[in-house]
Amino acid sequence: MSLHHHEHAFHAPAGEKGYVRAVRRILVVILGLNWLVAILKLVFGYLINSTSMVADGYHSFADGASNIVGLLGMRIAGQPMDEDHPYGHKKYETLASLVIAFLLFLVCLNLIHSGWERLRTKSAPEVNIWGFVVLGLTMLINTAVMFYESRRGRALGSDILVADAMHTRADLLTSCSVAVALIGVKIGFPILDPLVAMVIAVFIAISGLEILKGSSAILCDTAAIDRRAIERLVMAIPEVKKCHKIRTRGRHDDIFIDLHLLVDDNMKVVRAHDLTVKIEDLIKKEFCGVSDIVVHVEPLSSEAHHDD
Repeated sequence: MSLHHHEHAFHAPAGEKGYVRAVRRILVVILGLNWLVAILKLVFGYLINSTSMVADGYHSFADGASNIVGLLGMRIAGQPMDEDHPYGHKKYETLASLVIAFLLFLVCLNLIHSGWERLRTKSAPEVNIWGFVVLGLTMLINTAVMFYESRRGRALGSDILVADAMHTRADLLTSCSVAVALIGVKIGFPILDPLVAMVIAVFIAISGLEILKGSSAILCDTAAIDRRAIERLVMAIPEVKKCHKIRTRGRHDDIFIDLHLLVDDNMKVVRAHDLTVKIEDLIKKEFCGVSDIVVHVEPLSSEAHHDD
């Protein structure tokens, strides 16, 4: 006897629309703040002839661009399941986070190039008090944005918000390098400007790699839950003789599981169905974020004919 039980529901799960609205609202607010910061840095950067502050301003514009990418990704990811996308659209949000990682790498290359040019030309900005005032103000804004976005991203389970918070952290680190550079110029060490910028570029690249690693794991269907934990849970049920071919994939808030069970040859179909429902309920209660489970039931006598 072989029985499949598979729950298909072509609709957004409860609270999904609220989740999308919450993330979208946060991204819109952050977009406005990022571009305010960018304008302040660019205006005063050009006024004091600070190459590092101008570069930092363009970095903030890149943050704004990442917010737009996030909004577009959320628009697609928020669509409900349909016949063409039976597993939903949430991976589009993860895909959008890869674009943010790409933007981080571009910023990294730009900073290294700018730093090298400043080393080669030995140019130095004209430092005044307003440069420090503007830089301090923008750093305060970025710090608030980073902590808020990171906290809300983890609370909502949003890849986009967490990735964008890391991007904002990179922007904050860049601003720190500009502050150090301006202080260095003021006390007679202009070489600090390009050197610090290059060091910060490395940290930005690391942030990009962290996003790339996490997003790639999801898109490449890396196991989302330890199969042994699922096996222990299922094998605690007396009717289950063996559990194998356990596979999991998906985001932490959208996990899909399929597994095979071996049961007594004489078990009736109705009882087998009830057993699969019981197992699904147990798994969903034990592990958060499980969206769907496929349970394939096999007779114990078929054990010799399958491979784990």
